[in-house]
Amino acid sequence: MKSILLIEDDPFLVDLYTTRLEVAGFEIEVAVTGKKGLEKLEEKIPDILVLDIVLPTIDGWEVLQEIRKNKKFSDLKIIIISNLDQKGDIKRAFDFGVVKYLIKARYTPTEVVEEIKKVLK
Repeated sequence: MKSILLIEDDPFLVDLYTTRLEVAGFEIEVAVTGKKGLEKLEEKIPDILVLDIVLPTIDGWEVLQEIRKNKKFSDLKIIIISNLDQKGDIKRAFDFGVVKYLIKARYTPTEVVEEIKKVLK
């Protein structure tokens, strides 16, 4: 079973994504702050990280910086799921090596699951 770490602070979206991902057969771990997400990454490296950018304590950009400083995460696949849709934000994310950038308003939770499946194939 493939594992996913979802770092997202919106309880409604956490519920939606968690339910859809579990139904799709994924093992899912959730962190609602960037700090908690980094702690969970230290405990166990998932098959994929699904990361929001706008987060309390440590935002998604800082999470990406910390991940990229640590060689043990060099193979970690990261999907950004955010409402930030500026070209500069998207370019910045890809500069950090993310494999996909999904804009929340343009993807249903079911489509997000499909995008995750594509990345994990």
